[in-house]
Amino acid sequence: MEIERKFLIKELPDLNAYTCKKIKQGYISTDPVIRIRQMNDTYCVCLKSQGHMIREEFELGITKEQCDALWHKVDNTPVEKTRYFIPLDGNLTAELDVYAGPLDGLLTVEVEFPSQLEAANFIAPGWFGADITHDNRYKNNHLSQYGLPK
Repeated sequence: MEIERKFLIKELPDLNAYTCKKIKQGYISTDPVIRIRQMNDTYCVCLKSQGHMIREEFELGITKEQCDALWHKVDNTPVEKTRYFIPLDGNLTAELDVYAGPLDGLLTVEVEFPSQLEAANFIAPGWFGADITHDNRYKNNHLSQYGLPK
């Protein structure tokens, strides 16, 4: 189970001090959500349940060849982004995504929590913007189908 909140970015922190990974992902299905992803040199298929802050998620590691073979099943525009891993208080990590391609200019940040209570009590740092956890327009599968929210 994944317990996660998602925010826009109000002020971009200096990203030079943080590790990052390049991500390319595509959606074989959006209902149910079936995603293939390349993150640097690792590859996976992911299944996600419906929902917002709390979702079931299952990831299966696959080879590069298996991922390449699945790309022809992707119907919509792949999502490309660079993900920065920024430590927060309380042993939490902010995963800041800087989108590229058709989504260039979009900046979001996600934080995963060990419990629903911790997610509900989370006080976002000042550089976080609006909470978009419950806004479907900012889910990656929606972004791949419809592009940037209007």
